[in-house]
Amino acid sequence: MASMYADTVVCYFSCTGNTRALAETASKVLNADLFEIVPEEQYTDADIDWHDSNSRSSIECNDSKSRPAIKTLKPVQGDNKAFDVSKYDTVVLAFPIWWNSAPKIMWNFVEQNDLSGKTVVVICTSGSSSISGAEKDLKARASKSAIWKRGSRFTATTSESELKKYFDTVLK
Repeated sequence: MASMYADTVVCYFSCTGNTRALAETASKVLNADLFEIVPEEQYTDADIDWHDSNSRSSIECNDSKSRPAIKTLKPVQGDNKAFDVSKYDTVVLAFPIWWNSAPKIMWNFVEQNDLSGKTVVVICTSGSSSISGAEKDLKARASKSAIWKRGSRFTATTSESELKKYFDTVLK
């Protein structure tokens, strides 16, 4: 039986595994290919210490020109060996919220990939921050003809049924 979400890909960035768990569940619910956005330089626990204003992530978040290099988009699930955004109609972006925005590696992703005419859905993990700043920041850097759907914040343990309900609503 074909999925109602044909030609969908979930691309995620995760340091601690929380967003990976959410992306894996989303990929399963959507019967979508799954790709991990792998940074050129991996993040350590010290790099993502938001209490330290000198941590790598703090410095990146405070620098609007920062664009951490993407080493690769590693296939996790799906038939594709190499990532090619042109193969998809819908792109789901999953990431943690850092300082009320998307990590700068996600800015890099939307700037490097032509999302023209694509339906884009943003899902994130965060203990308390809203997704609105992240959506605004990514939208400003992506193709103007991308079709953005309302994003949402979830936990790593969000159930398949909860994600299915969300995607059924936003991807009608």
